[in-house]
Amino acid sequence: MLNLDLVQDVYSKIQSRVWNARKIFGRPLTLTEKILYAHLTNESETKVYARGKDFAEFNPDRVAMQDATAQMALLQFSTAGKTNSEVPVSVHCDHLIQAVKNAAEDLPRACEENKEVYAFLESVCKKYGLDFWEPGAGIIHQVVFENYAFPGGLLIGTDSHTVNAGGLGMLAIGVGGADAVDAMVGLPWELKYPRIIGVKLRGALSGFASPKDVILKLAGMLKVSGGTDSIIEYFGEGTKSISATGKGTICNMGAEVGATCSVFGYDSSMDRYLRSTNRAKIADAAKKIVSYLRCDAEIEVEPEKYFDKVIEIDLSSLKPHYNGPFSPDRAFQVNEMEKSIEEFESIPEVSTALIGSCTNSSYEDLSRAASIIKDARAKGIKPQAPLYINPGSEAVKATAERDGILRTFTDFGATVFSNACGPCIGMWARDAKKGEKNSIVHSFNRNFSGRADGNEQTHAFVASPEMAVIASLSGSLLFNPDTDLLLNESGEKQKLSAPWGNELPEKGFVFNSKIVKTYAGDNSAEIAIEDGSDRLQKLEPFPKWNGKDILNGKLLIKVKGKCTTDHISKAGEWLKYRGHLENISGNLLIGAVNAFNGKKNNVLFQPSGKEMTVPNAAKAYKVAKVPSIVIGDENYGEGSSREHAAMEPRFLGVVAVIVKSFARIHETNLKKQGMLAFSFADKSDYDKILENDTFTILGLRNFKPSNQFTLLLHHADGTMEEVQLNHTYNKSQWEWFKAGSAINALAQ
Repeated sequence: MLNLDLVQDVYSKIQSRVWNARKIFGRPLTLTEKILYAHLTNESETKVYARGKDFAEFNPDRVAMQDATAQMALLQFSTAGKTNSEVPVSVHCDHLIQAVKNAAEDLPRACEENKEVYAFLESVCKKYGLDFWEPGAGIIHQVVFENYAFPGGLLIGTDSHTVNAGGLGMLAIGVGGADAVDAMVGLPWELKYPRIIGVKLRGALSGFASPKDVILKLAGMLKVSGGTDSIIEYFGEGTKSISATGKGTICNMGAEVGATCSVFGYDSSMDRYLRSTNRAKIADAAKKIVSYLRCDAEIEVEPEKYFDKVIEIDLSSLKPHYNGPFSPDRAFQVNEMEKSIEEFESIPEVSTALIGSCTNSSYEDLSRAASIIKDARAKGIKPQAPLYINPGSEAVKATAERDGILRTFTDFGATVFSNACGPCIGMWARDAKKGEKNSIVHSFNRNFSGRADGNEQTHAFVASPEMAVIASLSGSLLFNPDTDLLLNESGEKQKLSAPWGNELPEKGFVFNSKIVKTYAGDNSAEIAIEDGSDRLQKLEPFPKWNGKDILNGKLLIKVKGKCTTDHISKAGEWLKYRGHLENISGNLLIGAVNAFNGKKNNVLFQPSGKEMTVPNAAKAYKVAKVPSIVIGDENYGEGSSREHAAMEPRFLGVVAVIVKSFARIHETNLKKQGMLAFSFADKSDYDKILENDTFTILGLRNFKPSNQFTLLLHHADGTMEEVQLNHTYNKSQWEWFKAGSAINALAQ
């Protein structure tokens, strides 16, 4: 797996590319610019791109996929007529393992329940020469961090938290499956050239504060869309005091502010991590070109001249946070939680605490969390709420087991789940609190309504692993470890000591080479799809555009408020259909709120005047050959990169999604699937949309990158209004629309 040739090839290019870019710009460069220009296609490297406006084409070094999104991506790739992938690809089985009882029972059950999907994924890997990581090997982003990430590289992955690898100085970007297919077939991968937000860190963390609190605070400052079309680059003396996995945590949750990705400059913490994970040769190679793996010195002196926005965070004064509920940018320090609880009438008592997810499941995370438990037990303090653990990888689990860390958790009464996503993505068979209002604390990245356990009355608060343990010990969101005391078994008041832990295991990591299969490629291998399967379905091409404007379109739903990809295409129990487009489409927009009645999964079907579920209404319009349209609010499609949220409406006959604003990945996914993705030129026009409207969209035959389209609203009372629509299509993206999808255009 140590692909030293790939790394050296990147490093041989980055030096000349950076020198050339400095000449073009006539100034010093940020790290972001260095990596981007090192990966531009050959014919693109001499152009100066307008940040946030121009589209640029890149050649990624790697592609990573998790099992839920890999199914659709590989189904698309298998139609491309290729004999192998043009870039290295890894497939990771982490999403389909449900947390029920414990790792020993849950993993075998998942392997049996999902054997058809796992067999399909492995068969594709065998045929095309991809790396296949078995169920239980770990969460994709932790495994990528341990095995594939390298400073200065460019990685794309079919999961929004691919950005985790920025902790090792890599630009790692979440994409839809069709984007991944572009790279796999050898086509350039397209991205809107990002703006760059500089975050200066000064001081050093202390007390109960952790790297997680850096991004929790930043999320509160930028909000969920403040990083859209931007890369966040961290710099300053404060970065040196944070471990590589701590940096990964910060980069990971940059997805929650809409950032394209986040990155740290190369430093000694990354060197230590690479050597600890058996990649000393990469560390040696990085040392030789270290100036190319950091921003130029002038950038840190006058950052305002080079970044589009500069934010400063003083690590020395940073306090622990609980972000939530319902949105990861709702940030509160623990000493301000009374104010947080008041708004949504959250229950201050903590019902459950959880540690894990790709954001916080490293060896250091578990080590520091375990130190608090050791301190509490020594002082006679017992937990007040159950604690659950999802180790990030088999390497982390085996190492923590050898070093006694897992024993510390289990002796405390904690349950250790599989090395998988589990509750973070709704794969948690929680046997209590169904429909009951309760509060949980977790170290995950997202806390949308119903995400963790399917219960919309669960108020989830995002925190560090350390604070998750403290929530378990205190049983209260109001407990502040800096000032408050806990009663022990003898009735004595005790103060918890600040956490401590090992950045890396003193005896090294325990690696198991048997959990990954590295295939060379065998074109004679058959792709495993059973006839009549309800889990996997071969894809049929979407129809191409008929060359006409949209006439007599009907409103499917006008969405009110937050509409994430979780709302558009739920995870949890629906994950089992991620390889079957027809079946997964049964969850289309069932979590979205209808602006006209305030209900979920309940819309007016105009021809009959009756209320129907969203999927059934979409199907009925499709059968009647009536184009349907979705209207959305701000930051529509926030959250996961799942392209199912774009493929489902496309499959069910939705022709256009018109919103106040889009989240980056979802807008791209809609374009890739041949959809019209428009935004209101005047956001207040959203209010003009009525439930019985009929739509006409004009101007499709006269496309220009700079033009607007016209939406005619034919109201039921016979009146008509005209609305202008903006778009971000370029010429090649419009060809996707005309062909019916990017895959169709590729086939042509």
